[in-house]
Amino acid sequence: MRDDPAEAAYRRALALVTALVVLVGGLWAVLTPAFRAPDEPQHVNSVLRLAYGGGWPPAGEALVGPAVDAARDQAALATDVPGRHLDRDGIPAYVGVPPTPDAERGRVTGGNALADPLPPGTGTRHLATSAVDQMTQHPPLYYAVAAGVLHATGLAEARWDLQLLALRLFDVVLLAPLPLLAAAAVRRLSGSRAAALAAASFTLFVPQVGHILGSVTNDALVTLTGAATAYLCVRVLTGDLRTRTAAALGAAVGIGLLTKVMAAFALPVVVAAYLLASGPRGRRAAGALLAGGMAFVVGGWWWLRNLLVLGTVQPVGIPDRFPEAESRGLWYFLRTVVTSLTRSFFGNYGWLEVRLPDAVFWTAAVVVAALCALAVLRGPARRAAAVLLLQPAALWCGVLVNAWPDYAAHGWISAVQGRYLFAGLLALSAGVALGLLALLGPRLRRATPWVVAAAALAAASGLAHGFWGFYQGPGQSVSDAAARWAGWSPLTGPQLVLVGLVVVAGGIAAVVATARFARSASVDETATAPAASAPAAAAGSGSSA
Repeated sequence: MRDDPAEAAYRRALALVTALVVLVGGLWAVLTPAFRAPDEPQHVNSVLRLAYGGGWPPAGEALVGPAVDAARDQAALATDVPGRHLDRDGIPAYVGVPPTPDAERGRVTGGNALADPLPPGTGTRHLATSAVDQMTQHPPLYYAVAAGVLHATGLAEARWDLQLLALRLFDVVLLAPLPLLAAAAVRRLSGSRAAALAAASFTLFVPQVGHILGSVTNDALVTLTGAATAYLCVRVLTGDLRTRTAAALGAAVGIGLLTKVMAAFALPVVVAAYLLASGPRGRRAAGALLAGGMAFVVGGWWWLRNLLVLGTVQPVGIPDRFPEAESRGLWYFLRTVVTSLTRSFFGNYGWLEVRLPDAVFWTAAVVVAALCALAVLRGPARRAAAVLLLQPAALWCGVLVNAWPDYAAHGWISAVQGRYLFAGLLALSAGVALGLLALLGPRLRRATPWVVAAAALAAASGLAHGFWGFYQGPGQSVSDAAARWAGWSPLTGPQLVLVGLVVVAGGIAAVVATARFARSASVDETATAPAASAPAAAAGSGSSA
């Protein structure tokens, strides 16, 4: 493709939109109070265990080490933040606890990083839930890489809050390829630079993405491998049947499988991609077999080993912690699970305690669903869009199916969190962007700056809601909340101001760059893209504009 002014403007805009996604994730990393993200103490504990040679105990036998246990106390984790949806009796308020001074925060060393091993034959069922590290129910890849990050940065022995920030920023780095992969996938399917920029900005409309992927979590690596898998499936759908593409696709799935079982829900997408790709049947079959074999060799063996040795695909990592309750029927289950899953996908910060208003996340869900449906029904790559959207659909169904047995047997609903759908973020990004292209056609180019501006405002609103929910107590001013944030943060007040200003500047630059792109692309790119119309046709349809 020749490097014309519109192409150069597109590349600048994409680079700045990607930078904004990363900057927003970085701001979440310094905004969220220590350990106020799902299972973050246990994630950090498992990283430290590998960093200090503690191995990977069987599921249910790993304990939280003294360093993390003390850090939770110093971070006042056993308190309720002011924006919590429901205050709990007898639980102190986070805003009532003075921040622990930096000099008094504990340092992680070889003497306190590891928990004492359990005596042989002793289980964890009698221990408090907070004492158990359930992460060894997952494979160890993410934690091994994160442990390497601590050693590479010289932070293996450091204050716990500095380690926590470094690990959060490592997860933000894993987020960085997502907008680039989303843009590349959409452009390959549609030929539209404008739709590609819309896809790149999608995660900014989902504040929970920045919150979760700006924390310490193995979901960061699952999200990256899910995006890489979806992008490579787009290549397959558009005729790329090369051996190296199949090998890379299998490796992406395998790395995901060596991180978390959620990666398995990409397998139907891989199969569908090869079934529906254009090309000789033999080459398609060979590609599918190579991808599947590579996925098994890299990470699938872990789950087969669990099945053969433990008798289950994923062992239970934490004792039952809910009282027995009576089932309220199928309708209650569906209503509760769908609501919880939708809310915690778009914005349910902390330990699912600071909630976006119902009208916000339901409106967002309806818009995303409508645009994805439009992409499948009228978009420029209908068949490819349908294949990609199998990934989040399979994840969504998987969460429901996984939650049902406990509900039917014990009356409780657990393991329902929107972050489990993040492996399908690229598919949703593509679905929304292709839906916008079907809706607006050539007008999307002129609308792109407004889309990116709306994304930046949505990200800013999510951050503001998190700031209020975490730090601003009843009757307190914004300056009071800002002082509390600075008191708890490992960064100083001026450093936090500088971070905020950089994010604002990044948002302005991204909007300006997309506006310049819209002005420079004077020819309808959806009709003139030289290479993308053929892949789109191979994916199952022609352009809608």
